[in-house]
Amino acid sequence: MNETLPPCPECSSELSYEMGALLVCPLCAREWAAEPGNEAEPAGEAVITDAFGTVLTDGDTVTVIKDLKVKGSSSVIKVGTKVRGIRLVDGVGDHDIDCKVDGVGPMQLKSSLVKKV
Repeated sequence: MNETLPPCPECSSELSYEMGALLVCPLCAREWAAEPGNEAEPAGEAVITDAFGTVLTDGDTVTVIKDLKVKGSSSVIKVGTKVRGIRLVDGVGDHDIDCKVDGVGPMQLKSSLVKKV
């Protein structure tokens, strides 16, 4: 029954067994992927896209597609406002664009609220 399963990479035990998508060694309790190299997404940075699925990169110019209220202020960023020189970041929540909006100042935006120009 265990003939097709590989030995444990830690202790070389032949007693490994399957547990869901992982292989487990009962002697050293090591868990590893059953099929290495079959990950859903390669390691590295996540791809950030705009509201229409276009891939964004640092330095792009985007346009706001919805009126945005600025928290802590009475000002509003209107639809069609161009934002130049964006920077992609891992921001708070799902805010993944760091930018400077003319007339408002530095802020973070959600990529789902912009369109690449």
